[in-house]
Amino acid sequence: MEQPQLGCSGAEAILNLPPSSSISIAYHPLFGPHDDLILLELDEKLLPEVLQQRITLRGQPDEDAVLCTRSKTYAVKFVGTSNSVFLIPPSDQSEFCENSLDCIGKDHDQQVVASVIKVAPGNMELVEVAPRLDKLKLLLSVNPYRFGEDIEMEDLEETEKSYTGLYKWDDLVEQVQASDEELRSALKALSAVEIGGYWRIVDDKYMDTILSMLLHDSVLNDWSLDLLNEDEVVSMLESDGFPQKLARHCLHVYGTKVDENVDKRVWRLDERRVCVHFAREILKEGKRKMDTFMVKWMQKIPEGMRASFDMLEGEVLTERLGVETWVRAFSVSSLPSSPAERFSILFRERPKWEWKDLQPYIRDLKVPGLSSEGLLLKFTRRTQPTLDAEPVFSAR
Repeated sequence: MEQPQLGCSGAEAILNLPPSSSISIAYHPLFGPHDDLILLELDEKLLPEVLQQRITLRGQPDEDAVLCTRSKTYAVKFVGTSNSVFLIPPSDQSEFCENSLDCIGKDHDQQVVASVIKVAPGNMELVEVAPRLDKLKLLLSVNPYRFGEDIEMEDLEETEKSYTGLYKWDDLVEQVQASDEELRSALKALSAVEIGGYWRIVDDKYMDTILSMLLHDSVLNDWSLDLLNEDEVVSMLESDGFPQKLARHCLHVYGTKVDENVDKRVWRLDERRVCVHFAREILKEGKRKMDTFMVKWMQKIPEGMRASFDMLEGEVLTERLGVETWVRAFSVSSLPSSPAERFSILFRERPKWEWKDLQPYIRDLKVPGLSSEGLLLKFTRRTQPTLDAEPVFSAR
């Protein structure tokens, strides 16, 4: 054994210990369970995020906590160890000293003894997970923005007293277990808009009214749906009685920017988004015969746009009843983001799925560390009657 060193009895003694050396340990005067001290195992890539305090723990008291960086979400899991892990505090940490002598050593003529403050039964580890975004959809759906609301929300105090289900950015950060980047992406996917400081989903009927008026104005003013001047469109919709904020939001939901400079911003209406919108509106009334649906759908489509049934992948299901084919709404956007819940609903809807029908309903599922093939292996059973037949998937 190496000759014992003199001096500090804290963690420094261990850090400075040469290889193949040993040191005596003893119970610290404040030895105990210290439940407020927890070991966290980190990947090297995450270390800078932690050291620079760019992480947050998110979750409500009834939820399992997650750790979020700016762009990713991690589940926090406890892993027990069979070995004893001793926690030895630094000598300069006054909160672990009964008096100043404990920090500097009572007698420098004595050998160094490392003081153990706690025996850790294990450590927390981080596992990257998909953000838990179903709650966001639920929160924003409680109080969608409807026609007749005060867009500027001038009397904020009265608004906060009168309205429930309104959430500012900080409220959503507190409620939803997702990183900031994932949360912003989810708000965009939900076509949410910030109105008066609150994030809102706009009522479907109201969005339909705004879009229909935009298309009406484009005919009256001979606008090309591929070259819509933002200022002209917004000004005209304002004169029609729609708030400026929602006029611009309509372009964001149904259009794509094709040019942007200081003088003007030009948009193109997205053919698929517009066509899908009108298909949804028709099918809100219930399922329809395919022929009847297609006729009514084509009547709704703006001139210059071409609708194709392929656009409705992940939006509708078809079924044969006798000699007739019927179509009904079944949107992937209404399904949960949890793979287990998603597959459970899908197989309740249909016990067996062909791949061409199933794929649109699972391609948006993202599970870190698990590929699409892995998801299918975990949640489905694949059968293929013959080599040239389409594979069929059923519940595992």
